[in-house]
Formats: sequence, structure tokens, C-alpha cells
Amino acid sequence: MRKLILFCLFVIGLGAAVFAFMNFQGLAAKGEFETILLDFREDIPAKVVQQELQAIAQQYNVTPQLDNKFSAKDNVYIIKGDRQRLKELQKSQFKSVTEFIEPNYIYKKIPQPGEAAWLGEFLRPTDDEEASPSLIGPNDQYYSKQWNLHKIGVEGAWSQTKGSGVTVAVIDTGITRVRDLYETKFVKGYDFVNDREEATDDNGHGTHVAGTIAQATNNKYGVAGIAYEANLMPLKVLSAYGGGTVADIAEAIKFAADKGADVINMSLGGGGESQLMKQAIDYAHRKGVVIVAAAGNENANGASYPARYPHVIGVSSFGPDGEKAPYSNFGAGIDISAPGGSEAGKILQETINEKGEGVFLGFQGTSMASPHVAGVAALIKAKGVTDPDEVLKVLKQSSRVIQDDGLNYYGAGQLNAEAAVKLATEGQISFSDFFRWLRDNGYLNPGFWIDGGAVALLPKVLMVVGSYLLAWFLRVYFPFTWTWSLSSGLIAGSSGLFFLKGIYIFDLPQWPFRLLGSSIPELGNTLQGTDALNPLFASVLIPIILIALLLGHPSGKWFAIGSTLGVAACLTVSAVYDPTLWGLGSNHLARVFLILNALLCYGLARLALKNESQAA
Repeated sequence: MRKLILFCLFVIGLGAAVFAFMNFQGLAAKGEFETILLDFREDIPAKVVQQELQAIAQQYNVTPQLDNKFSAKDNVYIIKGDRQRLKELQKSQFKSVTEFIEPNYIYKKIPQPGEAAWLGEFLRPTDDEEASPSLIGPNDQYYSKQWNLHKIGVEGAWSQTKGSGVTVAVIDTGITRVRDLYETKFVKGYDFVNDREEATDDNGHGTHVAGTIAQATNNKYGVAGIAYEANLMPLKVLSAYGGGTVADIAEAIKFAADKGADVINMSLGGGGESQLMKQAIDYAHRKGVVIVAAAGNENANGASYPARYPHVIGVSSFGPDGEKAPYSNFGAGIDISAPGGSEAGKILQETINEKGEGVFLGFQGTSMASPHVAGVAALIKAKGVTDPDEVLKVLKQSSRVIQDDGLNYYGAGQLNAEAAVKLATEGQISFSDFFRWLRDNGYLNPGFWIDGGAVALLPKVLMVVGSYLLAWFLRVYFPFTWTWSLSSGLIAGSSGLFFLKGIYIFDLPQWPFRLLGSSIPELGNTLQGTDALNPLFASVLIPIILIALLLGHPSGKWFAIGSTLGVAACLTVSAVYDPTLWGLGSNHLARVFLILNALLCYGLARLALKNESQAA
């Protein structure tokens, strides 16, 4: 019987994970599209391709066409169609002459609702005006307002490099050369939306993103950029309304790789995986291009596409306080975090308003976080680290590690430009650098080893040991035999399989691991990812229900008794270490609540064992 119970628990856990994965994949697949992509095999002669296109046109009453002038060499065509037509084509005879037939998904710039905020008319300086230049650092008028650059330690990075010789492709709504981009160097780009060479901005998003990467700096005007001596390559794939197709974005990625881009930034995203885009990303990665993308602004567990693809650095967002931005996606697919702004402080750059005029605007979003990483990647490349995987390694190793990041809000940590450039320059960290890193991350603080280091496991260990001690104590008065049912109950009630909480598998939602890694009192808050315990779960209520349902079951009663003792131990330890409850906070009232319910759980288990002893 106990083997059956264990097997059932395993099946339930596995089923939950598989269901969540399929559901997550299903949601991701429901991206928007209006056209369908047909990628004809390269070994098919051009004459045959044209014959197949004519057959498609006649059968479906459509006009196949190239997406842009670069699509011809790749044999990629698009036709109008919905999901029904897509299914028909994927099952038709045309499947044999194509590599794939898939939706031409629409990806969009990644805005936070209300992300644009006018910071006031006073942020529209003229050439002969000097508005409070910074006393330290560059002399740009509003550099002091760029908390984000100070947060990543950009000045320390500038002492080593400013990104000269590196080209950053900005795949976005285009770039308009506003006043604070006059001194910035540009290379030839392309407008994939309108099929023309001049890729000007008609939205404002792309210009703002480009400013974070390479806004002209130390020119006594406006604001600063991270890699301000780098070249910008404007690639417009998003329309004035902020949307663009997978076909255009994939072509822009290959264009950037072929034209010498070292770094690509994509502050855009959407639902739906695309083979065409994945192939383009793999192509650029093989050519040594570092690809960075915004994680998305849905506050969802898992990055959106294209940040979710392999070989793309997924970037989440934090605000001026260093905390995760409320909108930022998190969990699987997040490689690193960077300043993206919040209501407490936005990211200030010069861009264009709805009239096309240059103006300084504060935006917030992972769209704003991504170019910070792209800019620092350009600085790293300028120091001679060329391999994309090595650049990512430098970014991760140099980041500021955030302790107790159970939901993977920050990936490897928070972006640190100074440490990244130093690591790229020296190739290794000296002892003094390592000592400074230990100090800056709090490892030399004894409190760290109590609150966030190895000893952080102590409460969980005490919960498990405490539950076994309670069972051992009661065994003296009510003899019983140790069983797997009892032991599994003790663990479920006290700590759960807590080591599973730190497991992240790409493209798999993390909540099943949090669920299996939580004790019964933690189940009420584990899905939301909050720290405060739900008083309905962190009480005697669940043990009462388990005892009532399972007391008459030969094996189930021992799981119920074990769970009740486990909950008692969990609540006792929580009352000492972290008595935080919804609605009560972490005051003495919360501690009294936990201790009282722990005593009730102990009494309930004692009563159940007494009844068991009398029945025997």
C-alpha cells in the first residue's frame, strides 16, 4: 500500500509538471499572426518553386509574395491566412517541398502600460542652455538623473573602454538622429517594414533604446549612453504602432550578422515559437554575434520570445530600489537583470514625441533593461572578448548576485558594467578583486551566513528534525511502527522537498517545483511566490481535514498523523525565524498565532494516536 501511495504522489507531481508544461507551451503557441510563412527547400529548383507558388495561389486564392528583397535568397514567401489555412497547408502536398510552414507571428515592442511619461517641459534643453551639469562624471546636463547608469557602475567601465570599434544593431522601430545622437556614429541599416535603406523612427521606442546603448556623452547636452563610442546599426522591423512580423525580424537578424554587427538588441517580443527566427538566431550566433532581448512585461513565469530562444540573453528588469520591477517576467529563460525602471524612477533618454520632435522621455519596461546589457556587451567585446558564449559568461560572473532569489527574478544577478569590463580586460579576477567581490556581495558579513548562506538551510533542517522528535516523543506514550507513510507525512508537513525550489528547466514553468518543494503551511503562498504565509494553510485547518478524511484508512492515517506533526514543527520554527503572515505582518501577534496553531496540531496528533491505541 505504501508503495502505491508513493507512486501516486510521484504520478500526481509529474502530471502537474507535464500539464503545466503543455499548458505553458500552448499559451506560448497562441501568438498573433495574419500571414503564413512558407520556407521552400534550398534543393528545389527555382522553376519548381514558382510552379508550387502558382498552385498555392490557385488552390487558396491568395497571392504569394516575398516579405522583402532579402527573402528571395532564402526562398521564404508569405501568404494571407489564418489557423485553419495553416493546418490545411501543413497537411497538404506542399509540405514535401518546404522546410517548414508556420505562422508569421507578430512580435511587438515590449511596453509597460503607461510606460512613457513626460518628465516635464524643462527637460527640453537647447544648445546654449546648461541645466545642472553633473559635478562628477560626464558633463551631460541630466546625467545626474540617470540613476540606472550609476546603478551599473558605468563610470568604472568607461575608465577602460567606451565601446569604440564595436557595432550594435538595434532591431526595433528604427532610430531618428535626435540632437543627442548627432555625435554618435552610425553604420548603414535597413527599414524592413517599408523596404528602404533609411530606417528612421516613427514611434519613439527604438530611438529611446538606442540612446541607452550609445547616446552621445560628455557633450554638455542631454544625457549619457553606455557604449557611446560604439556604432549603431538601425534596423526597423516594427511599424509606427509597434508591431512587426517574425519574417522581418529574422531577416534583420541575418542582415545584422552579415553586415558586421557585434551585438544585437531586441526590445520586442511575443508569443509563438518560430523555426525561421530560431534559424536566424543560430546563424548570427555562429557568426559571433551577441544577441540580447527583453524578457517581457507580463509579470509571468518565463521569458517571452525571442528572449526564450537558445543563444539569446534574456533580460529582466529592476527599479531604482534594486527590486524586481512589478511588470517584469521572471523564472526560466532569465539570464541576467538590468535597470528597466518603475514608477519610482524611469529610464531617461532623448527620443521623439508623437510629432517627431526630439524630447527627453522616461520609459519603464524590460525594453529599457535589455539595451543596458547590450551596451555592456559592446564594452566587453571592445576589450577583446569576441565569442558570444564567453561574453555571456563574463556578464554572469561579474553580476551582483542577489541572495534568496527563489523565483529567479534576476538570473545570474544584476548587471555590473565595471566588474564586467574589468573581468574582460584581465581575463581573471585577482585576489584583491575577489576580496572586494566578497565584500560587495556581503559574503564577509557574518549576517550573510546566518540569513542567506549555507546556514539558511537550518530552519528547514530543524523543521524536519523537529517533526521526527515530536513523533519519537509520542511513540513513548503511544507505541507505533515507523512507516513510509508516516515519514512522508512528516516531510510534507514540515519542509516539503525544499531543494526542488531552486531547479529551473528552460521553457518549463517553475511553479510545479515550488509546489513539490513546499511544506503544507507554505502551499497557500507558493504559487504567488510571496514570502508571507497564508493563515488558512499555516494553521491547524489542513491537519484537521487530513485526520478527518484519512483516520480510518490503514496507511493514509499515518500520513495524516505525520503531516500534522510536520506542520506543528514547521509552525514552531517559523514562529522563531520568520513569523510573517498575511494580514498580520511579522509582529508578536503573528508569532502567537503560529505557536498556538503548532500546539493545536500537536494536540490533534496526540488525540489521533490515542484513538489509534485504543482501537488496537
